[in-house]
Amino acid sequence: MQFDDDINKCLEVLRQGGIILYPTDSIWGIGCDATNEDAVRRIYELKRRSDNKAMLVLLDSAEHLDHYVVDVPEMAYELIDVAVEPLTIIYDGAYNLAKNLLGDDDSVGIRISHERFSQTLCERFHKPIVSTSANISGTKSAMTFAEIADEIKQGVDYVVKYRQDDNSRHKSSNIIKLSCDGTFKIIR
Repeated sequence: MQFDDDINKCLEVLRQGGIILYPTDSIWGIGCDATNEDAVRRIYELKRRSDNKAMLVLLDSAEHLDHYVVDVPEMAYELIDVAVEPLTIIYDGAYNLAKNLLGDDDSVGIRISHERFSQTLCERFHKPIVSTSANISGTKSAMTFAEIADEIKQGVDYVVKYRQDDNSRHKSSNIIKLSCDGTFKIIR
């Protein structure tokens, strides 16, 4: 019941341009509609982060990549299929996303979520959702809900209750920059 209530409340907040604190396939994230520049700006302000540092987005399926990336390299699908841990791929040529979300070169980091909550949320929202670590810029990323600063918890419009008591230590995703010609660079 809590799962469905959280999903429905998140959808309501996201559709109204709000920001949420939610569990992902890696660490807890601060999220919003990745197509809404005002909502993205609010996340930068909450994190006290410069808006020249791009944030990544979550999608529920690799089938939707071409809605947000001009030319998805074939290798991306292969990497997504074989990844055993959360994998964020940075793509060139992002479009249909908030401009203040993108890198200076119009690149974007996208992760296909395989975690039940964030995948369901993306699927039901029908748009990508920002996923940035739930911390103030320059401070250590919280590995559990209990480690998230009160300032973050109080600065969002909705805090998901699902998985708050999960004390297993999650880690940030692996990150690869993948160019259209198939060359790649491991970032993290």
